[in-house]
Amino acid sequence: MAQLELLNAHEGNVGGLPIRRALPVAARRRVGAWCFLDHAGPADLTTPMRVGPHPHTGLQTFSWLIEGEILHRDSLGSEQVLRPGQVNLMTAGRGICHSEESLSARLQLAQLWIALPESERHCAPAFEHFPQLPRWQEGGFELTLLMGSVNSAQHGLQQSPVPAHTPLLGLDLACAAAAQLQLPLQRSFEHGLMVLEGRLSVRIDGQHETLEPGRLLYVPPGASEVQLQNEGAARLLLLGGEPLDEPVLLWWNFVGRSNEEMRQWAAEWNAGTGPFGAVHGYDGARLLAPDASALRLRGG
Repeated sequence: MAQLELLNAHEGNVGGLPIRRALPVAARRRVGAWCFLDHAGPADLTTPMRVGPHPHTGLQTFSWLIEGEILHRDSLGSEQVLRPGQVNLMTAGRGICHSEESLSARLQLAQLWIALPESERHCAPAFEHFPQLPRWQEGGFELTLLMGSVNSAQHGLQQSPVPAHTPLLGLDLACAAAAQLQLPLQRSFEHGLMVLEGRLSVRIDGQHETLEPGRLLYVPPGASEVQLQNEGAARLLLLGGEPLDEPVLLWWNFVGRSNEEMRQWAAEWNAGTGPFGAVHGYDGARLLAPDASALRLRGG
């Protein structure tokens, strides 16, 4: 039987916007190739969110917007407003930079990163916007398929248009009242479940947990199904993927494989050189990388 782990997210606040960082934490670095998960909001902003140009390598940023509007700009020349129910997927590959600005007073989103496998991590950078995703009703929940596929008992096989370089699952489940649902799980996947709003009862292969915001339930490979039940409004994010058996390092905004790579990327970005390019149209300063001279990361 798969042994469940209940992990506490790191909590912070930026300009009145609460942030719960569920990945990475000390006890769990990844779920499949998902290597970063921030739940931001829901909140009414006291000041606009403005994230100046900053670089990425070796990953994909995956932005799932629930409330509000965000303007994305990047060094490829992309300029895209992200609205509720939509996904922005930015592939950093060998290097990219971007900025983000809120266009609304209220905001809620899940910001995720996907570690690229060795075969893809030096690919050309790219940006894609997905305004429509598979969405259906089942068991009192509204399900939105963000990534991968789900075999729905009532609606058959559902497939997300968002591409993946490793086998992944991303699923948003929301309900306005009491609801109950059973979903099959891919046995070869590890999974993570995080309640974004409300409270949910979760049963996996006979084991039970009650989830509230600020905690991630980790499910190792081998689980065959999940049962969800609640008595009121709630929202859950279900992530999954085949374990990524590579020594991935994550520091600042970079995903790499060695400390030497991280130090080089930080030095190049701060010097205005390297593969990152420039963001045009943002009227503020770039974010600079911290000092990486004494960096001593261990792959995991």
